[in-house]
Amino acid sequence: MTWVLSCYRAGELVEIRGKEEILATLDEQGCVDGLPFMPEMFQFCGQRFHVRAVAHKTCDTARQTLQVRRLRSTVHLANLRCDGSAHGGCEAACTLFWKDVWLKPAGDVALPSQVAGTLHFTAPACSEARLLAKTRLHVNAEGEEPCYACQATKLFDATEPLASWDVRQYVFDVVTGNHSVGRVLRVSWLATLRWLVDHVQRIRFVRSLCWHFSEWMHRLLTGRGVPSLFTTVQPCVNTPAGRLDLKPGELVRIKSKGEIEKTLDKTAKNRGLSFDPEEMAPYCGGTYRVRSSVTRIIDEFTGKMRHMKQPCIILEGVVCNAEYARCRLNCPRAFYSYWRELWLERVEAVQPNSASESDHRDTVRAGTPD
Repeated sequence: MTWVLSCYRAGELVEIRGKEEILATLDEQGCVDGLPFMPEMFQFCGQRFHVRAVAHKTCDTARQTLQVRRLRSTVHLANLRCDGSAHGGCEAACTLFWKDVWLKPAGDVALPSQVAGTLHFTAPACSEARLLAKTRLHVNAEGEEPCYACQATKLFDATEPLASWDVRQYVFDVVTGNHSVGRVLRVSWLATLRWLVDHVQRIRFVRSLCWHFSEWMHRLLTGRGVPSLFTTVQPCVNTPAGRLDLKPGELVRIKSKGEIEKTLDKTAKNRGLSFDPEEMAPYCGGTYRVRSSVTRIIDEFTGKMRHMKQPCIILEGVVCNAEYARCRLNCPRAFYSYWRELWLERVEAVQPNSASESDHRDTVRAGTPD
């Protein structure tokens, strides 16, 4: 697959095509370039949205490699996430992928030739009923729970590997309008320093010198230190549980990194849920509003619905920004992070931290719940 950028740029206003137009672009599997259009997306047909980011690259969570992958002619639209209504009520709220052929410029603007050349409005190869049927995979055993197929489960097959050292991706981060030059340079420079610290393990003095320099640069450029765990806290053998019975709309404060460390085992998990220091630690100490409580999500590798023993909390605007995520810097997917209620505390009415999905800071769901 060649690398083809979307003809749209971050911030542009686009209109989602009508249902019949979109069906005409799909193959018999309900896909374009291997990426399925999902029934949950029909509700947005005919509406206008701004492009939040150009999805010229993304991260692999289905195969759990968490490596960056490239895809063609795809964008993310502002605030549009899957509601799981056609996939057993999955509550993951994944970012939706939109192919260029499913969109058109808002208003009376000529259609870009790149998109126009790929549209053939003939009898559709995939109907709405067939598209809905494709959300479930064939189950052999009678009475076995259904397995689901969605953009997240199919993403690996719809993308190609992308080396983290391929500098074109960082150029495209800027060209597409996803990020500023300053952001890309800062993230790349700090990633280089962390790589250097990891590769001078044998020489204690040099490693210490590099670590202190990296810590200084992080504080200078971001206002916070290097995200890391287990500096002084011993991991738990049996991780504790805690319930607050949080409801959407409530304000909570994320506990400090030190407090959260005390609830984790040696694999940085609490009862099966990972705490990702690279992307979650920067939010510690902040106040945010509860978006939802998650109790069921689709396992992206198997397609099976996973029912959580304890709910996970999603907070408004608290997403993976891919500022520290190794091998997937500046990924625009903006997965929500999952939080144990044990890691949060209720607060009185306070102005929450400024964070929204329209920010270009948006960008692997941290951890897999039990």
